[in-house]
Amino acid sequence: MIDLNDNINLPFSLQISFNKLIERYKPLAKSEDPFTAAKAKRILEIQEANPILKEGFSNISVLEKYKDEIQILLQDSFSEVLSLNEIKTVSVPYHNFIFNASKRFENIIKTAGPDFKLVIKNMPENDWYILGCTIIMSFCYGFDTNFKRPLYYEIPDENGMIRVYKITYNADFMEILPTDKAPKLTQSDFDELLDNFDNIELWKAKFPPNSYISNGFVISNMFDVTDDQAISNIKTTLIGNNKRKDESFMSDFQQVFRSLLGVSDLQVGFSIFNKEENTLMKVHDSAISSFLLKAKEQFKCENLFCHYSYDKILKEKTNFAISDVDKGFELSKGLVPQIKVLKEQGFKSAIFAPIAENGELLAVLELVSATPRALNSINSNKLVDVMPFILSAVKRSKRDEENLIQAIIQRECTSIHPSVKWKFEKAARQFMQEDYSGVDNPTFNKISFENVYPLFGQIDVKGSSEARNNATQKDLALQLKMVEKIIKIALKEEHLPIFEQVLFQIKTYKTALKIDFKVDSEQKITQFFKYEIEPLFRFQLKNKPYLKEDIEDYFSKVNTDLEVIYYYRKNYDDTISLINKNMSSLLDRKQVEAQAMYPHFFERFKTDGVEHNMYIGESITKEDSFNELYLYNLRLWQMQVMIDMETAFYNKQHKYPIALDVASMILVFNQPLSIRFRADEKHFDVDGTYNARYEVVKKRVDKANIKGTTERITAKGKLTIVYSQQADEFEYLKYVKFLQSKHKLGDEVEILELEDLQGVTGLKAIRINMLYQKDSSKKEFYTYDDLMNEIKA
Repeated sequence: MIDLNDNINLPFSLQISFNKLIERYKPLAKSEDPFTAAKAKRILEIQEANPILKEGFSNISVLEKYKDEIQILLQDSFSEVLSLNEIKTVSVPYHNFIFNASKRFENIIKTAGPDFKLVIKNMPENDWYILGCTIIMSFCYGFDTNFKRPLYYEIPDENGMIRVYKITYNADFMEILPTDKAPKLTQSDFDELLDNFDNIELWKAKFPPNSYISNGFVISNMFDVTDDQAISNIKTTLIGNNKRKDESFMSDFQQVFRSLLGVSDLQVGFSIFNKEENTLMKVHDSAISSFLLKAKEQFKCENLFCHYSYDKILKEKTNFAISDVDKGFELSKGLVPQIKVLKEQGFKSAIFAPIAENGELLAVLELVSATPRALNSINSNKLVDVMPFILSAVKRSKRDEENLIQAIIQRECTSIHPSVKWKFEKAARQFMQEDYSGVDNPTFNKISFENVYPLFGQIDVKGSSEARNNATQKDLALQLKMVEKIIKIALKEEHLPIFEQVLFQIKTYKTALKIDFKVDSEQKITQFFKYEIEPLFRFQLKNKPYLKEDIEDYFSKVNTDLEVIYYYRKNYDDTISLINKNMSSLLDRKQVEAQAMYPHFFERFKTDGVEHNMYIGESITKEDSFNELYLYNLRLWQMQVMIDMETAFYNKQHKYPIALDVASMILVFNQPLSIRFRADEKHFDVDGTYNARYEVVKKRVDKANIKGTTERITAKGKLTIVYSQQADEFEYLKYVKFLQSKHKLGDEVEILELEDLQGVTGLKAIRINMLYQKDSSKKEFYTYDDLMNEIKA
């Protein structure tokens, strides 16, 4: 004989009883409704004739013996007209034993197959015991712990797909009765249990096994929540980074999509959309496939989709379904790539769902099946509920990829200008692909741009070396004077020869500062202060009270980090820093306007002044849109911004600690060249021996003299334009006349020849005086079209 309590570990023993149900019928027997009263009396008669049904039993054989009587007792709970719709059973709590069920439930179990065993999922063994304890706390002590877990059955359907059913219990016909083995519990016992959920031994001490009797039955109502569970599983699967790295990730992911759409052979793929190149690209993960791309790394969208699907996916951002691939292949005569690629892989139906945010396509979800019409435009609508979670995962994945790309770029290169960033990203993706594919020592591809036109300009502080030397001399002279004063006081008090020797050394250094200041003079005098004067003054500070005030004054004026007086040099350094900061910020602001005219590469450097490089050309923009008009426009812009930078400098000159002058120069190179990113030096440089001439000129020209003179080609208050071709001279003289008409340049125009540089001859320069306006920020920029209109007028 089989007993319900065989192999059961619970705080109560199980007993089936219809006592509470029968009690419900006693008042109904007195009902004024004759039909209700007659039915209630009949049930009470059955109970009276079979008292065991009320008293309770645990032997399962009793159920078979009283099968007919029990069906009559449960007639109201199991309406015959709803039996094919409701999924309902009668059972004992927390047990898989069922003794009455609706026809729909019986059909579901029958379809699952003869080997299927009904088991409640998602509840650990110890939790069953603790759940039983919380029920006793509620029934017997009125203590509600709110420990309710959703319970599920997982049952396969006729296609082998797992369907998920949520179980809800009606415990109206249950009662929990304590036995003499049940300890009497107090509030302190409950308080202790609240803090010890995981201590199963404590729970068993308070509620010993079988110390109570569970008398009655529960009615279980079940609801098919397969879709909800699938959506939840998709969400859970996508949330965890670690889960997405598991080898079983895609298998599990496909399984939940199969449950959602009810397609047993469904497969899931992804492809990433690259907006810059209008391509779909593979995800850099060996576990994730793309059925659209097949073996290709990327595919141009206009070459992959037909006009209709292209509009649906890329423009409207709506799902596109192919319910019958074979039929579509015949109708299109095999000319539509996305249908052709599906047929080649043996797929018969497919759904392509765009993953987009704010009208911007990020990726495409690919669902495919080998079954015709299994995937179609109708069931594609079920994806609406899961797309937000997929979008969130794709955004995070793209963010992770972008971070990784940036990390690779930062590691292999440096901070990259936006105009050329696309090429670094392309190389970084290739680097990642090689890394994912297991290539030994993946290499970061060479970054170069061919046939680009260079532009170079600089605003340099005139006489910066002389100004710094002057500041250094003043600081050192001041410090020598202070030391001399203190040593003379010491010599008066103590006639020591060492003081006379120090005074002689100071006199020698003072003479050197005035007459013969050399590169190493600063270092020698600084070492004199550090290694001879400072130790002497530290000693005297402790031992010679009469020198205390003067020595303390000396140390108060000495910079603690540099160990020298840093006053005039600080004024110089602060001035250079402010000049660089102000001119750089102005140049950066103006660059935003220049980039809007036409994208180009730009970089600037701070020296004793500010210099900048620009390169413009087809290979940088990736678009078939470059015209030399944009080069001319950028050259005119460069002249204007150089004038405005110098104007801004002189307008703010009175705010700087010391007065300095600047000189502006533009270098013109009229032939396109190639540039290459030097990974070891982390910057762009010209590529090739011929192009190296440009770099030579750029580094030396600002120090060049006018031919036959000792006068520098650059001069304060003048814009110097260095060039080598007659055509450049004609072009820039047009710009000069135009800017003269706009009162930016004056009438002093010089055409000068430069002295020969090493390996470079024949350079010339246009030099023009600048007109400074009070507020250059209010002046607009003039375009090349403005120039042309002026010339024509």
